[in-house]
Amino acid sequence: MNTDIMFSSKTDQWSTPQAFFDELDREFSFTLDPCADTENHKCARYFTAEEDGLVQDWSGERVFCNPPYGRAIYKWVEKCYREGCKDGTIVVLLIPARTDTAYFHDFILNRAEVRFIRGRLKFGDSTTGAPFPSMLAIFRGPKM
Repeated sequence: MNTDIMFSSKTDQWSTPQAFFDELDREFSFTLDPCADTENHKCARYFTAEEDGLVQDWSGERVFCNPPYGRAIYKWVEKCYREGCKDGTIVVLLIPARTDTAYFHDFILNRAEVRFIRGRLKFGDSTTGAPFPSMLAIFRGPKM
């Protein structure tokens, strides 16, 4: 990965570090990656940008969501919250730890289990940490 791109706004897609995902997968047994492509998907079932995970139903899935970190992040956080309220559904959302944002206050605060990630994740094949801290928001539907 070109680190010049990572520290700029030239991309809003950040490939999740495999070891980090594997640790979470051991805990949650993920079945769906709604923000993926054929190169970086983390689950056998995934949606590409063309399939648009925002319009798909995630009911009954165990979802790992590392959304694009651009302007659409609000929509992705809202989608994770709404899908994570469904029976038999768990959504684990990986996003920058920005507690001052509208989406944090609208959909995460007092609505999700929050886990702040110690240190900075190294996305893609980067050898340096991200320029921002990360967090997980975990939404568990009824009976989960």
